[in-house]
Amino acid sequence: MYILEGAMQEKNTKGWFLYIWGNFLLTLMGKTAIILVSCLDPTFHTTLYYFLSNLSFVDLCLTTSIVPQLLWNLHDPGKTITPLGCAIQLHISLTLGSTECVLLAVTAFDHYAAVCRPLHYATVMHPWLCQSLAGVAWLSGVGNTLIQGTITLQLPLCGNCSIHHFFCEVPAMIKLACVDIHANKVQLFMASLVLLLLPLALILVSYGYIAQAVMRIRSAQAWRKALSMCGSHLLVVMLFYRTITAVYYQPSSSYAHSRGKFIALFYMVVTPTLNPLVYTLRNKDVKGALKRLVRKDQPKVE
Repeated sequence: MYILEGAMQEKNTKGWFLYIWGNFLLTLMGKTAIILVSCLDPTFHTTLYYFLSNLSFVDLCLTTSIVPQLLWNLHDPGKTITPLGCAIQLHISLTLGSTECVLLAVTAFDHYAAVCRPLHYATVMHPWLCQSLAGVAWLSGVGNTLIQGTITLQLPLCGNCSIHHFFCEVPAMIKLACVDIHANKVQLFMASLVLLLLPLALILVSYGYIAQAVMRIRSAQAWRKALSMCGSHLLVVMLFYRTITAVYYQPSSSYAHSRGKFIALFYMVVTPTLNPLVYTLRNKDVKGALKRLVRKDQPKVE
């Protein structure tokens, strides 16, 4: 058995339980609403909402893989998780986290095509290409997990089973090994470089071209539409990368302290809750589609 030595076990357990439970419910409702709208409303059968529904599904599964165990441990004096449960949690969270990085870059490319190549958008963002890009994102996540997860779980622990974290994650797991982990740290850094910084670089390049195109737009309505579409995605990118890069690129000596653990908790629990609000709070079309779906499900009164 592994022991999850999170800082939340020390004080105010009930408050943390209510806070995390509330965020979890909001995430479930928000992500499910986006997926339902994207799938059931024909007006949202577009490239943008195809990628958005993929992102929502990733966030939904990512949060579900972490939060139930975390809530259980808030009431479990032992704060334990089985080796099998830890392995499953590590593989799922690593797969989905890596997939989300690539999906955010793919969505930025979609915005680039919509703003910078509007006349050729339907040709560029062909359904076959969209499905292929989404498939590449998922395959990159699975591939990274098969490598990183397998290597991490094969490290000898020598009886050390106290994980200084809220959940099973690669940076925390490799610290349990009783052998030299320098090679593992280098490998983790290289994987993070490819799956974190490379997609981020592609996002920044895409938005560089988008910014140039927006500056040339003379129509106020088109200008507002471009900013509204790109602004939501850019805010989600900032929230996601600001937290996940702080976890994977901070000095290793500080990772075991509460700062690193709470940053990881933020991008696993809080950020998925905020994303639906960022995407749909100011989107009248989405709110209208949700109202239509609710009214359709209500029984007619004769």
